Amino acid sequence: MIPAAANKKNILFLLFMGLFITALAVAAGSENYWLPGIPFAALLLYAGWMNKSLVFYGLLFSLPLSFEYNLSSTLGTDIPDELLMLLTSGLFLLYSLNNKSALPKEIKQHPLLFFLFILLAWMSVTILFSTHPLVSVKYGLAKAWYLGAFVLAPLLVFTNKKAILTGVKLLLYAMLLVTLVAGIRHSSTGYSFAGINEAVSPFFRNHVNYSAMLVCMIPVWIAFYKLEKRPGRRKWILLFLLVSTAALFFSYARGAWLALLTGLAAYGLIYKRWLVTVFLVFILLAVVALCWLKNNDRYLRYAHKYQTTIFHKDFGEHLVATYKLKDVSTAERFYRWIAGVRMTSDKPLTGFGPNTFYENYKPYGIPAFKTWVSDNKEHSTVHNYFLLTLIEQGYPGLFFFLLLLVALLYYAQYLYHRIRDQFYRLLALTTGVILVMIITVNCLSDLVETDKVGSLFFLCLALLIRADINTRQEK
Repeated sequence: MIPAAANKKNILFLLFMGLFITALAVAAGSENYWLPGIPFAALLLYAGWMNKSLVFYGLLFSLPLSFEYNLSSTLGTDIPDELLMLLTSGLFLLYSLNNKSALPKEIKQHPLLFFLFILLAWMSVTILFSTHPLVSVKYGLAKAWYLGAFVLAPLLVFTNKKAILTGVKLLLYAMLLVTLVAGIRHSSTGYSFAGINEAVSPFFRNHVNYSAMLVCMIPVWIAFYKLEKRPGRRKWILLFLLVSTAALFFSYARGAWLALLTGLAAYGLIYKRWLVTVFLVFILLAVVALCWLKNNDRYLRYAHKYQTTIFHKDFGEHLVATYKLKDVSTAERFYRWIAGVRMTSDKPLTGFGPNTFYENYKPYGIPAFKTWVSDNKEHSTVHNYFLLTLIEQGYPGLFFFLLLLVALLYYAQYLYHRIRDQFYRLLALTTGVILVMIITVNCLSDLVETDKVGSLFFLCLALLIRADINTRQEK
């Protein structure tokens, strides 16, 4: 008599073969040669359903190793992490719908999720008023699988210390591998400023994206160093920390360097319970500075000279040019920031719609601030995520995003002082520091929507919720 388990396997095998043969026959008749891939996609989905945690861990490991691939001149994707995001999001959504008790009531009612849902609800409203609805709808769908992969999945997987450590280590060691490969490749150019972008490809589009993810790994190495008690392993962790810090220096990314400094300051601010207060003061100062620049058109005094604003291959010249406002990347930021601020007066409530900055900003630019890269062939955005949110989702969108950030920083600080367990205490502290670093780099870039840094942002949110709930349950 055939055992039930073996019989089930035979049935599944026959179903798979039947589906494959059918797809092959249809493909031969219709010349749609992608059809035989359907059975394998179904097999992958089934395997993922049986091993959901492994799929999520695979996604975390793939994040630093993924690369951009253009399917056509207008369509691109990140391989393999974007496919794994979609798979992870779908699997865990189906699992949570099939198991109503998968997420405890305490998680569903957590304040951080409440603030996130408010932000998402307003984003959905702005899609309805978008100047380019199809573009905004695509953005909304992409955001949905980001949240499924990096909020829902970790909330379901990170139920204990072992699960959290496994996920963090996979991400950390994958980034270390990329750092070592980039370092070896960069050495062939003598660690020059001109050679850094090529050294980090194809894993990262440029040195800015690379450094933004790299700087967020440094607090994680510090946390592991504090947790590890064995002297031999501590030496290895210290070595990897030094390697990552050196790699950050040779990334030649000013924003990431600044993020390292603000991150180090965040340790002291969390310890003193000043983190949220300082962040609110920073917001106030930013508003005052913006009003001062707008008053009597003061910003026009800082217009650069088109002929002398160039890209410098020597980093020393690059820094001097930055200070003198003659560096093309800094000048181009001013051009887009000014255009962005002018855009906000036209659509202050709902904005222009998610992901529509590029389609709308050029008529608002001021010629005096144009640079030789203002044609923007890369279709990049405003290089400030806060301003981008204001432009695309209006003042309510920016307010809800800032509200979420304040809540995240508050919880990182609150949990650090509430929790007595060393592991979760360090988790709260490290998460708070990483959030400060992400906020810093997004003042000069807009990386929350990227697979590399955006994933870290949402993982931080999920980790804070899990640290809160797990320690309540243990208590």
